[in-house]
Amino acid sequence: MALLEVRLYGDPTLRRKAEHVREVTPEIRRAIGDMVETMYSQAGIGLAAPQVGFPYCLLVMDDGKGGARALINPIITSRSGSVVDEEGCLSLPGIFGDVERSKSVTVQATDEDGLPFNLDATGMQARVIQHEMDHLEGVLFIDHFSPVARDRIKKRIQKHGFPKERRSRAFAL
Repeated sequence: MALLEVRLYGDPTLRRKAEHVREVTPEIRRAIGDMVETMYSQAGIGLAAPQVGFPYCLLVMDDGKGGARALINPIITSRSGSVVDEEGCLSLPGIFGDVERSKSVTVQATDEDGLPFNLDATGMQARVIQHEMDHLEGVLFIDHFSPVARDRIKKRIQKHGFPKERRSRAFAL
């Protein structure tokens, strides 16, 4: 397995819509392994393929039980509730802000063995799934902010780069 370079805000790859995975090949399995290793090396709890330059509709996430799980071609089939909480992103290091997400989601996806499954997720797991699925559509968490807040962040990054400190209670997704 190999550590991959996490693409940072401004990289056009982050704005491209991911491609449907037609079959789970050795290349896809290798990508999953590399993504999991990269996610944990960055102290993340989720990572979408576009964040590391892969065009696939694929995400990995911490399973909350000491392991990781891959979701290939995920589709949210139901949502309920609403909650606002702070998020961060490996592609925008040191940037944090409140984002409204569904409190719980049900997802249909394929696993790394090519088998379909359904996942009911709540709390942080639901947030991670929604955040990473946004990446698969070329959407970043700051796109959920007001235009004024986005412009401030963009100007701050252009002028000073990314913050060196990561002072927040949020996890990077």
